[in-house]
Amino acid sequence: MSQHQNFCMDYIEFPATDVEATKRFYNQVFGWNFQDWGPDYVSFHDGRIGGGFTKEAHVASGSGTTGVLVVLYAANLQDTYQKVQAAGGRIVRETFEFPGGRRFHFTDPNGNELAVWSE
Repeated sequence: MSQHQNFCMDYIEFPATDVEATKRFYNQVFGWNFQDWGPDYVSFHDGRIGGGFTKEAHVASGSGTTGVLVVLYAANLQDTYQKVQAAGGRIVRETFEFPGGRRFHFTDPNGNELAVWSE
């Protein structure tokens, strides 16, 4: 591992209650591809970072309550909002403005809360 990778996020794991529903959701909304590693674990690579979904962890919500809030970037926020809803995601915080952009929060089929932002 090179020095420039030191302290950089390299991999992220999310809890999953339903691995197949998780794969369908993230593929439909974000185009992610997956590799199965048994019935309880699947890995993904989004083009910049790799990660996985595991049934061994427990789902926790983000936005400062418990757990980690992962924020994804989208060039077209409204299009992504619609894709999240069409794929069965639940919007838990409507689009709002903040210094530098706008974002919304959603939960995936497992109840994990994530956010999507754009300029």
